[in-house]
Amino acid sequence: MPPTLSSLVHHSALKLTVRAGEDRLDVPVRWAHASELTDPVPYMEGGELLLITALKLDAENPEAMRRYVRRLAGAGVVGLGFAVGVNYEDIPEALVDAAAEEDLPLLEVPRRTPFLAISKAVSAAIAADQYRAVTAGFAAQRELTKQALTDGPEGLLAGLASQVDGWAALYDASGAVVATAPEWAGRRAARLTADVERLRERPAPASSVVGGPENEDRVELHTLGTGRRPKAALAVGTAAALGTAERYAVHSAIALLTLTTERSRSLQAAEQRVGAAVLRMLLAGQPDHARAVAGGLYGGLLDAPFRVIVAESASVSAARVVDSGTRVPVNKATAAVLVAASEANGDPLGALTEIVESAAARAGEAVLVVPEGEGETARLVVLAADGGAAVSACAEYAAALEAARVGDVPEQPVGADEDELVVGLSAPAGPIAAASAYKQAQQALSVARRRGRVFVEHEQLAAGSVLPLLADDAVKAFADGLLRALHEHDATGRGDLVASLRAWLSRHGQWDAAAADLGVHRHTLRYRMRRVEEILGRSLDDADVRMELWLALKATSPEEMG
Repeated sequence: MPPTLSSLVHHSALKLTVRAGEDRLDVPVRWAHASELTDPVPYMEGGELLLITALKLDAENPEAMRRYVRRLAGAGVVGLGFAVGVNYEDIPEALVDAAAEEDLPLLEVPRRTPFLAISKAVSAAIAADQYRAVTAGFAAQRELTKQALTDGPEGLLAGLASQVDGWAALYDASGAVVATAPEWAGRRAARLTADVERLRERPAPASSVVGGPENEDRVELHTLGTGRRPKAALAVGTAAALGTAERYAVHSAIALLTLTTERSRSLQAAEQRVGAAVLRMLLAGQPDHARAVAGGLYGGLLDAPFRVIVAESASVSAARVVDSGTRVPVNKATAAVLVAASEANGDPLGALTEIVESAAARAGEAVLVVPEGEGETARLVVLAADGGAAVSACAEYAAALEAARVGDVPEQPVGADEDELVVGLSAPAGPIAAASAYKQAQQALSVARRRGRVFVEHEQLAAGSVLPLLADDAVKAFADGLLRALHEHDATGRGDLVASLRAWLSRHGQWDAAAADLGVHRHTLRYRMRRVEEILGRSLDDADVRMELWLALKATSPEEMG
């Protein structure tokens, strides 16, 4: 503990006597300072024991002493030491009464006790207290290191909570609570998620102090990680401000948690190379070799059904055709948080990586994340457990971006030249079918890009219609070219060949039914179909020709594509 007036009074070598303020001797003393100024307040910081001989004071003037003492007390001076036998043989009653009125401790300093002795005693006590704090801090660091090595982050949090006599919580990159100690602190930690999100928006490293929920406690928040974007956050809740020893413990915990959550760049690069090698082997149809290379790095991921996710950035300024495909429901508040995090990050693929890895870590799932390419060609390939938290988090994040894009999330404008995420998700597959799953994810990604969607699942393509795929500009160009001669013929008023062709194809070549739909004789319809063959130079007996013509009619029909 720091020195107090009581400890100075009980110091046998100082021989101090209490003349006023006996009930306030337990106040800590920050320093002992001697001053004979009539107004030393401008030079005080608060917490000092002021030592005087009253050389320039009218110490016997009651009104002057009341003003003097009142001003000292207002400045935070914790005590007044008066040296007797120098200018006054005893402490004047006016000063004693003024100190008593303000309840300011007044200590009588005997002539044989120099002020320097008091200053040395205070300095020695402060140094001893700091030494104890540093020693306790090193002991806490050793203990926390031991717990981190044996029990991981959970053990470290438990040790930290014990060191600060409070509670501690660890948040992941998305702001979700990962672990708390003690367990009862989980609800308190969860209520601080918004504060953690705001802290993550500031440049790292960052920290803040917030009042606990309903003023339950004082909470310090600290970001963890060495990069521009924090990897995690630590919350420490206590009943009062941290002391020196507790501060050492918190700083040690920050360093240790940073080491556990922020792997070295060389280790990250090594793991990415292993992941890329495992992915190449899976795509080459060598699951046994992939398992051998991966070892236990990805747990049971390579032994159970998984999904392949392929993601890349796409320019928002590109033309969009928004379809009515199935979208994942998303809470608007959640969407706003996720989109804000992505915008703050400025890296949609990096944001998706954080979200997928955080979700997998919370659920105890293994996930394989492989970045491919750089710059405009950058993409992300993810292998995640089918039905797991990582796939769900990816879908929810994409749905949040989709909601922001169409204006369902307030205060989330879409910039004209920003890059946004485009994601394709495969159907469930086993290791032996990894190449097929990868191809499915690429196909879904291509469809998402053409449709102006953020997220498309391959299973949606199989369950839906092929007609939306005809909205592609290349398909329309092909259709216009194929049917141009027929449209030019009809424009001269010499017959309605396009409508006749559509009716005949829709009736599967049944002359009577198609002619009835058109309101013409079947011989007239036969003549028109011969003209179609002559103009196009193709035979309608060819099934491929009929298919191409039918798709061309669909692609150029606003009613069909609308």
